[in-house]
Amino acid sequence: MNKVFSIAARTQWAGTLAVVLVGGLALAIISPEFRTEFNWFVMLRSICVSLLVAFSQMVMLGVGQMNLSVGALGGLVAITVGGLMDYWQVPTVPAVMIALAAGGFAGFLNGWLTVRTGINGFIVTLATASGFTGINMGITRAIPFYDMPVDFVAFGNGRIGLFPLLLIVPLIVTIILTVFFTRVKTGRYLLAVGGNSHAAQLSGISADRAVTTAHVISGFLAALAGILAVAQLGSAQPTIGSDWLILSFAAPIIGGAVLSGGSISIIGTVIAVFLIGLIQNAMVLLAVDPYWVTFLLGTLILVAVGVNRYRAVRAGDID
Repeated sequence: MNKVFSIAARTQWAGTLAVVLVGGLALAIISPEFRTEFNWFVMLRSICVSLLVAFSQMVMLGVGQMNLSVGALGGLVAITVGGLMDYWQVPTVPAVMIALAAGGFAGFLNGWLTVRTGINGFIVTLATASGFTGINMGITRAIPFYDMPVDFVAFGNGRIGLFPLLLIVPLIVTIILTVFFTRVKTGRYLLAVGGNSHAAQLSGISADRAVTTAHVISGFLAALAGILAVAQLGSAQPTIGSDWLILSFAAPIIGGAVLSGGSISIIGTVIAVFLIGLIQNAMVLLAVDPYWVTFLLGTLILVAVGVNRYRAVRAGDID
């Protein structure tokens, strides 16, 4: 038993995976509805957006930064793509490309302000989040865009068996990020800066460029999440992204990301998102007040941070 615990403590995502398996088995026994094909489709479809939101913050944690504008940025892109397709009648593909470019530019703005002003990214993205939300409400007047193209909505609601078509996007992103952080020099530079910015700079790595790159990627992923949310809902709601902030931190931290930077776990983040989706699904099936989800996410974050500290102490990284 001690050996199993020791292995789980050293592996970033082993404990989370165990909780998912045990929780899924228990829920399958307690609620027969959990085992239905439609329920799995609904749960997997909700995970699609959550995973991109988690990846958006995970990239920032990897470089030792935080992005508090993830939800506001995603929401702004959501109403951008909705407005382009509804009000301006722009076809789906060009509208999506323009919206993604807007997300990447917003991320670049976050990175540029952080680097040029020397102000902590926490403060910068807090300010830009307010700005993005203001633009969102100014454009929409809190009125959604409803007239989405048929093919766009069909993609958001389509499925093959229990697998939603939306799942294709986060799966591709997961593969790309895995290759980026393990095989691509730029990805390794981001983690090097997050682990020890001074040492990375002595090695010839530009910390400013790494931070800006991370913000651009984060903005792009948040934008992609906003677009998928519109496809999923069938309309561009001004409230999209308003509840993403806790989720964006919860999943990568539960998955094993270190708050100080330099260490992330893509597999761990995927498993953590699945765990959060399982909790949300259980709340619905068992008719539990949904507000408890926020409480549980906060608790899980505290537990995850504690486990990460315990692992670091055992490894001798900190006292």
